Amino acid sequence: MRKLEAKKIFKKNSVGEVEFLFGAHNFSQIPKNHFPEIAFVGASNVGKSSLINALLSKKIAIVSSTPGRTRQLNFFRVSGFADGFILVDMPGYGFAKARDKDISHWQKASFEYLTRRPNLRRVFLLIDPIKGLKEGDREMINIFNTLAVSFQIVLTKSDKISREELKKTANKISVEMKKWPAIHPQILETSSSKGFGIFELQDEIVKILETV
Repeated sequence: MRKLEAKKIFKKNSVGEVEFLFGAHNFSQIPKNHFPEIAFVGASNVGKSSLINALLSKKIAIVSSTPGRTRQLNFFRVSGFADGFILVDMPGYGFAKARDKDISHWQKASFEYLTRRPNLRRVFLLIDPIKGLKEGDREMINIFNTLAVSFQIVLTKSDKISREELKKTANKISVEMKKWPAIHPQILETSSSKGFGIFELQDEIVKILETV
């Protein structure tokens, strides 16, 4: 049943299934809604836009060779399951090419979103398995745990690393996860270019929606 629901929600090339709603530079610009929200965040150049596009089978997120291209919270309505849900593409962190005050502004908007959004069901934290957990990733994890925001690790670009090294990275993270009260225990391994793990990510979203 769930596999059929996942295919229905994320049906390839389905017209009108995904709709860009708005981009928000400030939390005050985000209207209230009753839809469950699922957010994606990660360091600049982690492959967030490519993963979102692969997840939805549509090129809705801008893929750029310039790290840190996403500079606002982008909201997309995804229909096909009950009343649908909202996918939130959050600004990347790390080495975005922007002024310090602009980066601080994005961080403030993201922090307020995480703090004040009651219908946020889960945040998928994207990690490059080649680099492993970096300082910025740990800072985000501390925020999630402090705010009691449910989050889950998604390893991107899994085709760029050997299975042995991928397993080592996942095992290292699993050891640290024992100290993170807000973490969902399953680590997902994905590749946007090869399609690895995309259905598993879709299926995870369906499971989240089933509990709403």
